[in-house]
Amino acid sequence: MVATIRWLFAGFTEMEHQLCLFLFFLTLAEDALQIEDNKIPGLCAGQPGIPGTPGLHGTQGLPGRDGRDGRDGAAGMQGEKGEPGQPGPSGPRGEQGSPGSNGFPGEKGAQGECAVAPRSAFSAKRSESRSPPLPDQPIVFDVVLINEQGHYDGNTGKFLCEIPGLYYFAVHATVYRMSLQFDIMKNGKSVASFFQFYGNWPKPTSLSGGALVRLEPEDEVWVQVGVGDYTGFYSSVKTDSTFTGFLVYSYWQNSPVFA
Repeated sequence: MVATIRWLFAGFTEMEHQLCLFLFFLTLAEDALQIEDNKIPGLCAGQPGIPGTPGLHGTQGLPGRDGRDGRDGAAGMQGEKGEPGQPGPSGPRGEQGSPGSNGFPGEKGAQGECAVAPRSAFSAKRSESRSPPLPDQPIVFDVVLINEQGHYDGNTGKFLCEIPGLYYFAVHATVYRMSLQFDIMKNGKSVASFFQFYGNWPKPTSLSGGALVRLEPEDEVWVQVGVGDYTGFYSSVKTDSTFTGFLVYSYWQNSPVFA
């Protein structure tokens, strides 16, 4: 580099030589201030140098100040349901609430005692007749005295049971001109039989009989005379023959009629 400088200033006087050197170094000083990225302005660019060896690690610096809080992030996905916790302690007893609405009606209860006892009763008599009744057929007591429930039929002479229970039936017959034998019948079978001999007395006599009979709905009861000479049933304006029956007590609790 020195040889190059000398070649540039060859032929100059001493004074000019010194002045040129001063200007040259002044220019170098100004150019040194403009060095950027290892380049010297006004000179040809050289090849990059070999990278230097890495320097030693410096000591750890002081901790920096806390940064500002960041913005709130978006809501995350809902997590899975956790296990149920242990029951908490019982709270204090609350005040009594207002009455609730009425519930639905309950089931029908068992059959209770009947407030009014079932009733069944009748009484009828034969109209005036001097002819004996036909044998083995119901005797028709056609004049009905009482039959509030309508269980007796004055056209057939039969009582038809509608209320199950125990009944009492009674027959009072006026006997005249011949002996009399009659039966209280239930469904075609004799329940009780009664007989009165007639001895050609000048005035009529009487024959009465009765029986307790247990009946179920649809059972029938009537009175009839047998075959033969014992049909001395008699009735007139002065003497009657009657058929009466009434319920003593019922079995309504076990009957489908009252279910």
